[in-house]
Amino acid sequence: MKIAILGGSGKMGSGIVRDLATNSPKKDIERIIIADIEMNKAKQLVNELKDDRIEIRHLNVANKKELRKLLQEVDVCVNAVPTLLGYQMDIFLASLEAKCPYMDLGGLGVWTRKQKECHKKFVEEGVPALLGMGSAPGITNVLAKCCAEHLDKVEKINLYWVGKQIGPESPVFVPPYNIFTLIDEYSEPNFQFIDGEMKVVPALSGEQEIVLPEPFGRTKFWYTPHSETSTIPYAMGFREKGIKECTWRLSIPERVDIVMRSLMRCGFGDKEPLKINGTEFSPQKFLAALVDRNIEKNKEKIPTEVEDYELYFAIGEGEKEGKKLVVRAELLQMPDPLYEGYIDAGTSMSASIGAQMLGRSEIPPGVWAPEECINVAKFFEEMKRRKFRITITTQTLI
Repeated sequence: MKIAILGGSGKMGSGIVRDLATNSPKKDIERIIIADIEMNKAKQLVNELKDDRIEIRHLNVANKKELRKLLQEVDVCVNAVPTLLGYQMDIFLASLEAKCPYMDLGGLGVWTRKQKECHKKFVEEGVPALLGMGSAPGITNVLAKCCAEHLDKVEKINLYWVGKQIGPESPVFVPPYNIFTLIDEYSEPNFQFIDGEMKVVPALSGEQEIVLPEPFGRTKFWYTPHSETSTIPYAMGFREKGIKECTWRLSIPERVDIVMRSLMRCGFGDKEPLKINGTEFSPQKFLAALVDRNIEKNKEKIPTEVEDYELYFAIGEGEKEGKKLVVRAELLQMPDPLYEGYIDAGTSMSASIGAQMLGRSEIPPGVWAPEECINVAKFFEEMKRRKFRITITTQTLI
């Protein structure tokens, strides 16, 4: 199969390329195409991985002719271009036109809902599209499906993610992922499925405290914008089982949380342009550029001996054989040499697995969220092979 990773030299895209080149069956993958406007980073990645299957293709996704030409040459399009750059639907619809199987890492709920409206068109054209196949969404959707498969009736599916860093504190602020996504998570109202209907809730609301195993301990979570709540309640395996609640909560590492809440208080969550001496610019773009410059200028000060832990989990409540049952499905990422070189191993490796499923025609035509089309057992097997720890527990309630 030939797989094109759009934005393949970026933080998430480069990780997908890395997993395809190093952790995936070589016999299955003929070409890995890094399609990006940033050539220097792409060349650095090629020089590091030293895999002759990797090809660099200069691509400006805004150029529809170039985009269509590339998509007509490959078997899978992986859209790793940040959603907030505004090209999500253009790439998605270009894949339909080129009849190229499509996958992305999520659409923040808003774009995901618009993409799902195109399901019939993709079915008619025989094109599969897999939405939100990263970590969250992605891993979390599969964990939700795992819970639902253990239940005859589903009342609630509540999803969570928490990250923990152990080591010296960095004097330089380094976001754990795309800072525009972080800003939205801290500033935007979001959709949660509560009492059988979609509801808009304020940013940072829905606070919940859960005691977790070490190294996490007592952890506070809150609602943020995520696409899982826009797809799970309407998916087969959930809808007909009577689901009444599906929520997503996040817990950001404390050091990052303190900075982000302070930045929001300063107004960096405001999308209204700021005018200074007659010049107009975006507060968010200014912040992103400043953070990137500061990281580059002070990269030697950033500690490298930090250990990263991540926990994704789903808690499902419902009935099994007439008894109340709680199912908890967890995926834990612990420090391991395998994850060196990845910005976000969970997202990159999950996306790589999804892209290969598309290339092997395991996803049918249509527009699907992971919980609608991913085989739980196969996905878990691949994640375990990449040293993620998966635990499933059940508790019968009297």
